[in-house]
Amino acid sequence: MGGQTLEATGFIDTELRGAAMKLHTKMQSPKEGKVEDKPKPADVEPYVTTHLDYLKFLVDSQHVYQAFEEIVEMEELSPELNDFINTGLERSQRLEKDIEFISSEYDVERPEVGSLGESYAKHIRDIASKGKEEIPEFMCHFYNYYFAHTAGGRMIGKKMASMLLEKKTLEFYKWDGNVNEIKGTVKASIEKMAAEWSREQKDMCINATMDVFRGGGGINAYLGGHH
Repeated sequence: MGGQTLEATGFIDTELRGAAMKLHTKMQSPKEGKVEDKPKPADVEPYVTTHLDYLKFLVDSQHVYQAFEEIVEMEELSPELNDFINTGLERSQRLEKDIEFISSEYDVERPEVGSLGESYAKHIRDIASKGKEEIPEFMCHFYNYYFAHTAGGRMIGKKMASMLLEKKTLEFYKWDGNVNEIKGTVKASIEKMAAEWSREQKDMCINATMDVFRGGGGINAYLGGHH
């Protein structure tokens, strides 16, 4: 029964997730999205994502995941972040295989990390560099970035696989073991941490949600042809 109570009353499922849902459109989350979708002009042809667009998205995503993976191992943030090292959610090595595959298979030169990935990775590194006082803000980015990939990110992956990769599932969208169990373990670690936070620290975490959507969500713009 204890696990069920955590689902209903935990900081993530009530406050942190609630803050994120306020920024989802109704198309992204029909049941919980709060933002009205902008109508698309009827006479504008929808943009068709290219292999290069997708590679840019994957390269920038990898750059951000590398930043997260290095931050949780920083001695200055130990032992608080130790539970978030090698959780099973790590993506950077898998992305390396995917980037090499698409570049080779479709003869597309690997792009440099772009401005979107560069700026967001710098932002989370800047937060981490301020020390343990900023951990609640960092955890908002950690939770939302990793968990969004296991939900809406997988939907993007299926769409891109169908459009560009003859339905091949990339390593980016695979996990060793049951991803829901991995998420449950990580979620429990965040809840354990948040239970010790003051109201001010919880608010610091929640208030970073918009930055996650701007920075992490901004990388999705590559799929729409952003250069």
